[in-house]
Formats: sequence, C-alpha cells, structure tokens
Amino acid sequence: MDSIFHEKQEGSLCAQHCLNNLLQGEYFTPVDLSSIAQQLDEEERMRMAEGGMASEEYRTFLQQPSGNMDDSGFFSIQVISNALRVWGLELILFNSREYQSLMINPINEKAFICNYKEHWFTIRKLGQQWFNLNSLLTGPELISDTYLALFLAQLQQEGYSIFVIRGNLPECEAEQILGIMRVQQQQRPRLIGEEEAQTIALGQSEMGFVVEDEVVDEDEELKRALALSRQDIDVEDEEADLRRAIQLSMQGSQAAGSAAREQREGQNETLTAEELRKRRQAYFDRQ
Repeated sequence: MDSIFHEKQEGSLCAQHCLNNLLQGEYFTPVDLSSIAQQLDEEERMRMAEGGMASEEYRTFLQQPSGNMDDSGFFSIQVISNALRVWGLELILFNSREYQSLMINPINEKAFICNYKEHWFTIRKLGQQWFNLNSLLTGPELISDTYLALFLAQLQQEGYSIFVIRGNLPECEAEQILGIMRVQQQQRPRLIGEEEAQTIALGQSEMGFVVEDEVVDEDEELKRALALSRQDIDVEDEEADLRRAIQLSMQGSQAAGSAAREQREGQNETLTAEELRKRRQAYFDRQ
C-alpha cells in the first residue's frame, strides 16, 4: 500500500529508519540524530567534569568513544528517546513490572519499537491494523491482532528489548486511509537481498495488499481455519476407514476364493474316488 511510509535500510541507519517509519515521514536525518547524540555527550562530559577535570575518571571518560553514536550510524536508546520527546512521545519498557502490572492488551497500544544488537525497528498500528515496519524488509508486513502478542513474545525470546510508545503520534495519510478501510496481504515481504519474485507475480500490487470487501473478524477466521482443519482430519479418517474396509473386503474375497478352490478340489477328489469305485464294481460284476 503506497500510503504507508516505509524507509528501507541504508548502511547502519536503522535508528533513523525506525523513527521515520514510526512517525510516517522523513522527520529525522543522520545529521539531526548526530546533533542529539553530541548534545548528550556534552551533558555527560559536564557531569563527569563536576568530579574534577584533573581526575582519572574524567580523563578516562574523554578517551572513550561516544556511547550515543558511532561512525557506522548507530544511535543509542537515549538518542531515540530524546528525538521522540520532541514530539511529546515517551518510551516505556514493555516487559517492565510497572507496565506488565497494567495488564494492557498489546492491540490497544499504538506502536512499539524493538532493539536487538544495535538494530532498531518499528511495529505500528495504522487505522485498525498492525504493521511490521522493519527497515530490513522489502515492504510493510501486515500483522493480525491475534498474532501480535505471539510476535512480541517471539521477539522477547530472541533477545529483543521492546518499548511501548506513549503519546499522540503525528497525523499521516496511511492512518486516515486505513481508518476507513482494511487491507489484506497476499504476499509477505522478504528480507532485503532475497529474491523478490513475488513483485513480478503481483504486478501493480507490489507488496500484495488488496482492499477487503468487508471487515472480517480475525477470530472468526481462526475459528473457520480450525473447523476446516477438523474437517480435513475427518475426511482423512473416513478415507482411511474406507481403505481398511476395501482391504478387508479384498482379504475376505481372497479367503473365500481360496475356500471355494479347496472345496472344488475336494469335490474333484471325491468324484474321482467314486468313479474308481464304480469302475471296480463294474469290473467285479463282469467277472
């Protein structure tokens, strides 16, 4: 869906992509984030200087590289937090006791950002649907409400830190369009660098999004899928029963055939003995 802003990976600028995909626009550049990082570095330097500029700790601090950015394009959680604060947005750790005690269903949130080994990406609700806006993907990935909690749990198991976004996100075109309609995804996006044969197969619908004719209850979809699965099992069971019945029938026919042959052979042996008896009797009568 063209209205969804999705910034793809360039170098190691995933923090920039994460923020822009969250805000749905080109709101931050590497220069903007570098300025925030430098400001944080200066604030840390000033705090360290309070202990004495001649101290060993201060000299060691000056020799260390910045913890808020590096030459590859990495930016720290502090940089992201300060960048979001400009928009009145706050980060809350998803698995913290304070947040978990609220017992909030994830589908009732607005967005999440996730981090693992210096890679950042956004999961955001647009309209009434959730999308994985990972910059490493070739496009947005639709996530159903029923799968969202499982997806977040999977990320946690893989070692991701997950943060809930609190506050009012800026308005965007995708939010307005998806607020009045829903879409389905015919083909899941792949990781950048993988073969993208689905793009050719899908023609104009690059990422495989189509507008739903009607709003479908995902729980009902799940129930129908389970029902169909049970029907398939029943059909398989019936087919197995039929195959066993046919096999037993064939075995019965073979057994019956064998018995008939034995009976005919027995009859043939009896008739032959009778004939021999009659012939012997006739022979004795002629004598």
